[in-house]
Order: sequence, then C-alpha cells, then structure tokens
Amino acid sequence: MLEQAFNSVYSKFKLHFYQEIFRRFQDREASLTTVETFCMESIQALGAPTINEFAGFMRISPPNAAYKVNSLVKKGYVRKVQSSSDRREYHLVPTQKYMDYYNISRGYIETVMDRVAARFTPDECRRLEAMLQIVDRELMPEVGLPPKAGGPGE
Repeated sequence: MLEQAFNSVYSKFKLHFYQEIFRRFQDREASLTTVETFCMESIQALGAPTINEFAGFMRISPPNAAYKVNSLVKKGYVRKVQSSSDRREYHLVPTQKYMDYYNISRGYIETVMDRVAARFTPDECRRLEAMLQIVDRELMPEVGLPPKAGGPGE
C-alpha cells in the first residue's frame, strides 16, 4: 500500500511536468531532447559540477559528457564558468533559460506543498519532512549527490 501511494504521487508529479511541457510547446518543437532534459536535471541537482563530475555521476565517458554539454551550451541552457581555484576546470551552471524551463515543475511542487501545509497540522508536516529527510539522506545511497559547497566561485 505504501509503495502504491508513493508511486502514485511520484507519477503525478512527472505527469504534471509532461502536461505542462506539451502544453507550452504544442505549437513549436521543444528545444530540449529527452536525454538533454535528463542531463540538465542532473547538472541542476549536482550543483555546478565540472564536466568530469557530471560524467562520473552519469556513468558516461568524459568525451560523451563533453559532447552533450556542448550541445546544451549551444542551445543556451548551460554555461561553463571557469573555476577560481583551478583555471583548467569549468563548472556547468544552468542559465536563466533553463531555470524558466525547470520552474515548470518547481511551481507545481510549491502548489502541492502549500496544499499539504493547509491540509495537515504543523506537527504532521514536521513528521513528513523528517521522514522525507531520512529517505533522502539514508535510504537512497545509490544517488549520492555531492555537498552543495564549492561551485564556480569556490
């Protein structure tokens, strides 16, 4: 039952995102492919990774990662920012163009969270938050995101 409930919520978040993408792009071709969308979501979640960090996380070769990143740069969704500590490295930073795209799903998350806060008591919300933090920090070790420290201006 818990698995079904979680899968239903997760599916609704994904489906809402897909509905919004199709609604916004029904009269023109979407500028991000499915794979590029996955790449951008990963870059966003990794918090300004280098190309090598991105490649390692995605388990693809650095040349393959560089090819994908260069396509995203050309389309204006990511920019390369030179590291202040190692001038040979560049961090991948999503542009405002991508953030506008990303915010399609972010806005719905905020809407649902407002509804959660209105429906449940503050104590229930704190318990839900604590459970989600445990799932995030302890129960999903396969998706080890690096700490948010560092980045392009480190």
